[in-house]
Amino acid sequence: MTKANTQMAAARAGKITPQMLTVAKDEGIQPEVLRDLIAQGKVVIPANPAHTNLHPVGFGEGTRIKVNVNLGRSQTTSCLTDEVAKVEAALKYGADAVMDLSTGPDIDSVRKAIIEACPAPLGTVPMYGAVNPVDDVAKLTVDDFLRTVKEQAEQGVDFMTIHAGLLKEHLPLVDSRLTGIVSRGGALTARWMKVHNRQNPYYEHFDEVLDIAAEHDITLSLGDGLRPGCLHDASDAAQFAELDTLGELTKKAWARNVQVMIEGPGHVPLDQIADNVKRQKKVCHGAPFYVLGPLVTDIAPGYDHITGAIGATLAAWAGADFLCYVTPMEHLGLPDLEDLRNGLIAFRIAAHAADIAKGHLGARDRDDAMARARYAFEWERQFELALDPDRAREYHDKVPAATQHRASRYCSMCGEKYCAMRNSALK
Repeated sequence: MTKANTQMAAARAGKITPQMLTVAKDEGIQPEVLRDLIAQGKVVIPANPAHTNLHPVGFGEGTRIKVNVNLGRSQTTSCLTDEVAKVEAALKYGADAVMDLSTGPDIDSVRKAIIEACPAPLGTVPMYGAVNPVDDVAKLTVDDFLRTVKEQAEQGVDFMTIHAGLLKEHLPLVDSRLTGIVSRGGALTARWMKVHNRQNPYYEHFDEVLDIAAEHDITLSLGDGLRPGCLHDASDAAQFAELDTLGELTKKAWARNVQVMIEGPGHVPLDQIADNVKRQKKVCHGAPFYVLGPLVTDIAPGYDHITGAIGATLAAWAGADFLCYVTPMEHLGLPDLEDLRNGLIAFRIAAHAADIAKGHLGARDRDDAMARARYAFEWERQFELALDPDRAREYHDKVPAATQHRASRYCSMCGEKYCAMRNSALK
């Protein structure tokens, strides 16, 4: 059994690490409070010591709602240069974390370049790397599953999606679904189990996964391989059977001082989102909850950053801690830089709206400053406060030349005579 070299182990020993000090300062909370939340498993700081340019970030109770950006090349599209450019764009527009979901050739080089370019916590799905060299996942051995986890840990990955909760006995529960298994890692794992008529290797060998995580302080993002891929499949027996297993694995990880967060759905009708979040928090003992979306309708391809942001706002308000963005390209193809930008800003809006609704300390300060700047027609200050200053300037400067001047006391919506704020301010 490997001795834990983790933030949780330090917290339980009463220590406040440099990473805890950074996160406490960024969040505006006392280091001792943060330490105790980490010791309880309610906050995680993914911080692999091999990620040498990392700026640590906290996820969980009492911290701001965070937003993750998925990127990575596919077997058909993009290259190393494109993905590094996406990292730079993600950081520019405020991503709190990045996941490299690359598939296809030379993904180790892509990951290395992304780690070097990314001071934000970096996550991966090791299954993608394991299956890359073979033409069929069924050809993998158990050693292949574990070897990839170790290799990526040594490379500097901070958190990993491990689909350890999807069990052989859960597979028949998928038969009544419209879209089956939509998680790539979940579907690959399920195929391996069916072909070999064996249990999930990540579950059977979870102690070995914990050895690696304990040594490198990998935060395990316990994946929802049976997340619903459409509204019809939401909140079904398969989803909740896997969730129960994730609760079991959470306790096993905590017993080894390994940090854990739990991944959640997916596609969920609006009226089921809060119950999903509350159920996860109860079953998984208060571990941080990381949700994809959730998307609240299935009929908006090209606009799923909006359907996802609607669900994400409610999920975060109900208790989710970490939002995985969805772009306009969801269900359609690999997102480019503009898709990344639109998806990330939509989910930053969702996270910020939830922070305000939850009464997070100081969350509304920026909004109040924006209101003052608007009333005073301080255009540059408005752009400075905007989540996307470039877009705000771009839209403002579409107006006729007469109103483009930064000292103008009106915009092109009403003009000077009809401007409500101008008339309200006149003495």
